[in-house]
Amino acid sequence: MPAYRAPVKDTQFVLDAIVGLDKYSNLLGFADATPDVVKAILEEGGKFCEQVLAPINLSGDIEGCSRHDDGSVTTPTGFKAAYAQFMEAGWGTLIADAEYGGQGLPYVIGTAMSEYLSSANMAFSMYPGLNEGAQAAIEAVGSEAQKKQFLPNMVAGRWTGTMNLTEPQCGTDLGLIRTRAEPRPDGTYAITGTKIFISAGEHDLNDNIIHLVLAKTAGAPDNVKGISLFIVPKFLVNADGSLGARNGVKCGSIEHKMGIHANATCVMNYDGATGYMLGEENKGLRAMFIMMNAARLGVGVQGLAQGEVAYQNAVTYARDRTQGRALTGPADPAAKADPIIVHPDVRRMLMDGRAFNEGARALVLWGALQVDLAHKAATPEERQLADDLISLLTPVIKGYCTDKGYEIATASQQVYGGHGYIREWGMEQFVRDARIAQIYEGTNGIQAMDLVGRKLAMNGGRGMRAYLALVSEALADAKADERLAVVAGPLEKSLGELQSATMWLMTNAMAKPDNAGAGATAYLHLMGIVALGHMWLLMAKASHAALDSGASDTDFYTNKLITARYFAERYTPDAGALRSKIEAGSESLMAMAAQAF
Repeated sequence: MPAYRAPVKDTQFVLDAIVGLDKYSNLLGFADATPDVVKAILEEGGKFCEQVLAPINLSGDIEGCSRHDDGSVTTPTGFKAAYAQFMEAGWGTLIADAEYGGQGLPYVIGTAMSEYLSSANMAFSMYPGLNEGAQAAIEAVGSEAQKKQFLPNMVAGRWTGTMNLTEPQCGTDLGLIRTRAEPRPDGTYAITGTKIFISAGEHDLNDNIIHLVLAKTAGAPDNVKGISLFIVPKFLVNADGSLGARNGVKCGSIEHKMGIHANATCVMNYDGATGYMLGEENKGLRAMFIMMNAARLGVGVQGLAQGEVAYQNAVTYARDRTQGRALTGPADPAAKADPIIVHPDVRRMLMDGRAFNEGARALVLWGALQVDLAHKAATPEERQLADDLISLLTPVIKGYCTDKGYEIATASQQVYGGHGYIREWGMEQFVRDARIAQIYEGTNGIQAMDLVGRKLAMNGGRGMRAYLALVSEALADAKADERLAVVAGPLEKSLGELQSATMWLMTNAMAKPDNAGAGATAYLHLMGIVALGHMWLLMAKASHAALDSGASDTDFYTNKLITARYFAERYTPDAGALRSKIEAGSESLMAMAAQAF
């Protein structure tokens, strides 16, 4: 049976050395994130994930969710009790506004916890994760009455939230939605339509579900400019806050899907359900994107999380499984065979996983810090810079981290050989669960096009210029320590490839848009390599500094430096090949007639 151990020490290293929490103690929420508080959250949160959630991950996957004739849904055995513990411990309140019962801690702390939750039990983590996103949308654009009515119970976890976008005939192109909102005399709306792929759409974990639903009002433009957003509770809420009648929304069926079986992915039918407009009419997509952008960062964390838990189990297996002899001679002459961890190709798969996981952890936590700074930094200039950086890197974090996370999960399964294909070992579940992260919240192809088509040129390229300057500054700083050359040199070369590819796209994509589409995914991966390489350079610098200062845990920092070198030697060379793919353009890609495929 698979196991999970929260990487608390590595998280603390990133928060201290890369994020630098202590530098922001003057900002709202950060003052409460003292070293002792953060340490307690990571350690206790890690234990909850290890001891409560991880043991029901495999069983939950096998049992799945059950829909009943009345449209209700039962989650797998142990999930309701685990959710009750989750609520009681207040894990869902970490980053929520204190005005509504939250602890008001920085977003970066919540991101660290979300990694642990997703690694331990990705399907479970989606219930509170979606709730967090729905809260953000209501808090951003809701009326004061709506905030007071819904947020306290959502923050406490007594109610959860969902996002309802997709319909049978449309996914990314939301202008095609058919769900209608008819106004009523009392100011509410009658919501009618069908939504599909709704994660956590119906379940038995708590008392109420607050659906955020995209719909079109009568006479609205029949495109994305005519979309409004509505709050549609499962149970209506009375004036005194108590729950009233069941609303006209029901789970029509549960999707039979590849992974995340323990999360109820539902077809939701709205039959004149009472809805309350959230924000302004015809501006619902803008409001929903508040939730979607947060969700995209969360999905990037899921990619890391599945890569991490799969890697951990692969390491355990590689240490225990004996097969063959080391190429340099028997590692254990007294035994009939050596542990497979002595074999270079097994080491390759494990080191690929370690290099990605630790680099991605630094990137997502650094990215989460930018979310905090975009709202809380002391000056408008600092807030603008942080917003520019995270806007640029959101598609990279979502796309690159989920592509590589799936790749690492698959490689970790490969370490097991045939046993990795058998359910009881748990590895095939990690692969199946990781796969959805490349698809939902905007497929990775859409993320790549968002990066190339929108984010690069946004505000005249201000975000990209700022990011290139940031990495260049880190490289210039590294020249003061020749020990960093082994990491800085390959990163500098990769940065050059990124700059050249960017110039090529600017020159060639405007006149021929297919060039942008043809090179978008390669460009996203190229930026992903630079982004992780930047993190590894910062971590290498911090590790040298720790060793120079006489840190007691020399193995931790020495191994960090080894992994940084591995990333530089094994990941960054791909940058040149990716640039070549980008500059190949679209001619051969688009030449064949559609009917010839």
